[in-house]
Amino acid sequence: MGKVAAFGPPPPANGRKLLETSASKAASKGKVPRRHRLLQGLLHQRSSSRPQDLNVYARTIQSWADRTETYDMMDENIAEIGGDLLEIDEASDLVTPVPALPTVAEGLATSLCALGVTHALGVCGGAQALLWAAFSKHLDVLHFRHESGAAFAAAEAYFTSGRPVVAFTTTGPGITNALTGMLAARSEGAKVILVSAYASAPQRGRGGIQETSGYTMPTTGLFEAGAWFDDALVLETPEQLPQALRRIAAGLRRPGGYVAHLSIPNAVQGALLTQPLPRLMARDASPGVSAVSRPGVNRTAVARCVELLANEPFAIWAGFGAREAAPALLELAERANAPVMCSPRAKGIFPEQHPLFVGVTGMGGHTAAAVAYMREHAPRRVLVLGTRLGEPTSFWNPGLVPEGGFVHVDIDPAVPGVAYPHAETFAVQADVGDFLAELLAAWPAAQAKPAPSLPRPHPEHPMAAGPGRVRPDALMSAIQRTIVDRTDAVVLAESGNAFTWATHYLRFAQPGRYRVSTNLGSMGHAGTGVLGSALGRAGKAVAIVGDGAMLMNMEVNTAAKQQLPVLWIVLNDGRYNMCYQGMAALDMADVADACFPPTDFAMLARAMGAEGVRVENEDGLEAGLAQALAATGPFVLDVLIDADRIAPTNGRNEGLRPARTIKRQEGLSFPVIAL
Repeated sequence: MGKVAAFGPPPPANGRKLLETSASKAASKGKVPRRHRLLQGLLHQRSSSRPQDLNVYARTIQSWADRTETYDMMDENIAEIGGDLLEIDEASDLVTPVPALPTVAEGLATSLCALGVTHALGVCGGAQALLWAAFSKHLDVLHFRHESGAAFAAAEAYFTSGRPVVAFTTTGPGITNALTGMLAARSEGAKVILVSAYASAPQRGRGGIQETSGYTMPTTGLFEAGAWFDDALVLETPEQLPQALRRIAAGLRRPGGYVAHLSIPNAVQGALLTQPLPRLMARDASPGVSAVSRPGVNRTAVARCVELLANEPFAIWAGFGAREAAPALLELAERANAPVMCSPRAKGIFPEQHPLFVGVTGMGGHTAAAVAYMREHAPRRVLVLGTRLGEPTSFWNPGLVPEGGFVHVDIDPAVPGVAYPHAETFAVQADVGDFLAELLAAWPAAQAKPAPSLPRPHPEHPMAAGPGRVRPDALMSAIQRTIVDRTDAVVLAESGNAFTWATHYLRFAQPGRYRVSTNLGSMGHAGTGVLGSALGRAGKAVAIVGDGAMLMNMEVNTAAKQQLPVLWIVLNDGRYNMCYQGMAALDMADVADACFPPTDFAMLARAMGAEGVRVENEDGLEAGLAQALAATGPFVLDVLIDADRIAPTNGRNEGLRPARTIKRQEGLSFPVIAL
C-alpha cells in the first residue's frame, strides 16, 4: 500500500472544509459505506498530513465527486488516492492509516546514521531547514559559528572516532565558507560528507537570496568530483538518493580518506521518497569489507622488497599513512634493527623514546639529526611507509636520499617517486598495514645486524627562568610534563610557529595523540578542529595555537554551549611570528608589518562562556596548566610568550633566502617576493 508524509501542523480550515464537502457530495451519489469510509479516513489523516498535500487531495476528490457519473469509477478513483494515505481491508472495508513515507531529508539522515555517522556539524540556514531538522532528529548536531570551523572539526572528529562525519551548510556563502575545511579534510585523509542546499530548479537564474546554481557559482569542482571532492552530486530528484547513498557507502569503504559533497535543492529536501532506500549498515562503510575496497599485496613485490632490504642496512621513514600499523612497524624495526624517522604528522606512530628513533623530519622536526644519521651511517636504502615526502616532511633535502634509493609503499600509486623524481624508487601499491604483515611473514630469521648507536634527537628542556615572558620551549617542557606524560589527551598544534615548537620539543610514545596539518596548513584548523577531537573521543583535547590563528578562527562559544572538554593554549606574542621571523631572516622585518594589538584571550574566553586564565611568567605555568586540566568544560590558557625566541622552523626560512637579492619595494606592507 502507499504512504504519505506525516509532517507539519494541522491543515488550515479551507483544507478541512474541502474534504468535508467532497465527502458529502460523494456520499450523496450512492455506494456510501466504502466511499464514506475512505473519505472519513482522509479526514482523519488531516492532523498529520502536510497542508499543501491535503489540499491537493481534497480538490482532486471534489473534482471527482462533481464530475464522475459512474459510481464504481468514482470508487476506484477515491480508492486510488486513498490508497496513498490509507490501508483498506477489502473484506471488511475497514480503513486504517499507514506509516508515512519519509522525505528525502529524513531518508538521507536515517541512511547516514545506518552507515555509522553519529554527528553532523555545521551552520544553519533557511535553504537547508528540512535537512537541519532531519539531522537534528537522527544525529547529534553541533551548531558552529562558522562553516570552516565545522568542517575542520568534522575532519578531526573522524580521526579520533574512526567514524565518518557530516558537515552541513546552507547555500551560497555557507558552501564557500566550508571549502577550506573540506580541502583540509581531503588532504589529511579524513572521511567527511558535506551536505549543502541548492537552488530549486524553478528559481535558478532569477536572482534568489544566496542562490546556488550554475548561474552564480562554478559547478566544476564544487558539484562534480575533482580537486575539491572525491565525489559530488546535485540531487535533482528523490529517485537519485538510493544511487547517491550507494556511492557514499562505496566511498566510505575504500581505504584512506573520502570527502563527498551532496547538494540538495530546497524542493527536493521535502519531496517524498516513493521507492525503498538500500538497506545500509555501518559495516557497509568500513574499509576492508569489500575485496575490491583496497588492493591486495603483491607477494612478488614483497619478495623483491626482502631482497632489497634484508641483506644491507636500511632505515624506515614512516608517514601518517602508517598510523594503523604501529605495532607492525615497531616489530619490523626491532627485528631488522632498522632506525626509524617520521614525518611531522606521523609523530608518535613510532615511540620517540625508542633507541632506534632518529627523529622527526621536516617542518619543526629534527632534520639536522636525520641528515647526520644518513651521512654517518649511510643506510643503503630507505623504506618509505605512507608519506608523500613533500616539502613539510623533507624540504626535498638531498641529504635524506640514500645511495640505493627508496622502497616506497603507499595506497596511492601516484605518490612514489614524486617528491624525489631523480632518486631510484621501487614502488609498491598497498595498504601499509597489509604490506607490513606480508613483509614480516617473509622476513628471514637470520640474526639482524647490530643496531647503530643514535643520539637523542630532542633538545634538552630549558631550566626554569625568573621573571619575564614565557619562553616557548619552556612552555613545551611544561606541556610535556603535565599533559603528554600524565594524561591521555589528544594534542593538536596549529599552523605557524606553534606547531614548530610542539613538533620539535614534545615527545609521544603512542600513535593518535598528536595531530598537525602540514599539507594544507590552514590557520584555524587546530583551533577549531580541537572541538571535533574532543567530540570524537569523548575526552580531553588540547590545541596549541598562536594568537594570530586564534583571532582568525575560533569556536570557543560553540564549545561553551556543548561544554566540550577543550583546552586552548595560546602563544600570545602580538605577531604573526612565523611571518615576522621569516621576514627578519630575509632582512625585511622593517618593511613587513606582522604585528597586531594585544589581546586578552582569557577575558575573551570568559566573555564567550568558557573559563580562562592568563600566565605572564614561567612561575605561573604549572598552576595555570593544572587549573586548565581540572576544568570539565572549555578553557583558554593565555600565555604571554617571548616573541624574540626563534622558532625551530628547520629549513623553511633557509628556503626563502634567495629572495634576499630582490630589491625592496618601499611602501608595501608585505613586499612581493619572487622565488
